[in-house]
Amino acid sequence: MKLWEKNFEINKEIERFTVGRDRDMDLYLAKYDVLGSMAHITMLESIGLLTKEELTALLAELRNIYAVCESGDFVIEDDVEDVHSQVELMLTRKLGDMGKKIHSGRSRNDQVLVDLKLFTRQELREIVDSVKTLFDELIAKSNQYKDILMPGYTHMQIAMPSSFGLWFGAYAESLADDMLFLQAAYRLTNRNPLGSAAGYGSSFPLNRQMTTDLLGFDSMDYNVVYAQMGRGKMERNVAFAMASVAGTLAKMAYDACLFNSQNFSFVKLPKECTTGSSIMPHKKNPDVFELIRAKSNKLQALPQQVTLIMNNLPVGYFRDLQIIKEVFLPAFDELKDCLNMAAYIINKMEVNEHILDNPMYDPIFSVEEVNRLAADGMPFRDAYKKVGLEIEAGEFRADHNIHHTHEGSIGNLCNDRITALMDKILSDFNFDRVEEAISRLVD
Repeated sequence: MKLWEKNFEINKEIERFTVGRDRDMDLYLAKYDVLGSMAHITMLESIGLLTKEELTALLAELRNIYAVCESGDFVIEDDVEDVHSQVELMLTRKLGDMGKKIHSGRSRNDQVLVDLKLFTRQELREIVDSVKTLFDELIAKSNQYKDILMPGYTHMQIAMPSSFGLWFGAYAESLADDMLFLQAAYRLTNRNPLGSAAGYGSSFPLNRQMTTDLLGFDSMDYNVVYAQMGRGKMERNVAFAMASVAGTLAKMAYDACLFNSQNFSFVKLPKECTTGSSIMPHKKNPDVFELIRAKSNKLQALPQQVTLIMNNLPVGYFRDLQIIKEVFLPAFDELKDCLNMAAYIINKMEVNEHILDNPMYDPIFSVEEVNRLAADGMPFRDAYKKVGLEIEAGEFRADHNIHHTHEGSIGNLCNDRITALMDKILSDFNFDRVEEAISRLVD
């Protein structure tokens, strides 16, 4: 029996089409649906819609269901429409009609909204942790190899001296910027839609501030119509933050694949992260980084997928929004997987410390010579022409001793400042407040 079902038989093919993969997707949300219900009924008791005895019994059983969710044993039965119906069914089996009272003052619309907010908030926390792990590996490698030079490129042509300190550190700082997007996404997510019901509020005297505090939200989505308009908008904004991280990963993976090739031989990947060929015995293919690149590129399409589903809808709820779950909910696991794999490889990556022994790279030191001549008083343009003619005549002799000292250069990586930037961003998330609120609900 569906929560909305009346006295007519449902066409099974229509049901199959309209339900789609929603029941599978709802498994991602199960424990968050329980959390939302715990906060909601606590509020219902405070306004007289439940007795204290009913609240005590319902909370005890909801904590049992939460434990089932945490253990991975929660299932949505074949004839049950969604996670909300399954939780209510489990309550009524244990507590009778009392279990049906939990839906007072809310709709499945604001139920799924709060489920998505709670799920996304937790997943963003885990993404943040994985980004920080990769960041730490990159900073450590940057410091370890800060004095090891490598060629820098423009237009895929050797250009100027770079270093592994710069290369690793560049991706660390990129992740720090990505973390700002994650922080903005977290703040947009951490607002409470519960109490908006179907998008137009409720005639019950709901205490929305109470559920906001119980669930650890920073604030509520105040306007009930806007709370419903947030469905899809939240997912799109979070997807942009995830795409920013994925963009950093994709570029780094491309570099690593290139630098690992025999034509470059700048880095050596851990052997367990490579695969062989069925016909060429010498091959060690960078499959893990290739897959990170492909998955990250796919994740960068996520904001457009969400946008194209929801951007031409008028105000109110529409079933179109169900499809967003299918692309959005699994994306977190995919990004975390890529981040964790990247951190593992970076930790074990070895670098070639003698790249510039090859004289083919000597021209990258030409700018250093031009700058030396200019510092000694020769006009820059004259120095540029002199060195250029020496290169053409095969008379240029490279001096590998370089002495950059300005901020962010080879000789002054500013890794301490990059780390301080990352630490400042992390401290502004205020995860502890959320953890304390959820602990109070479930313990």
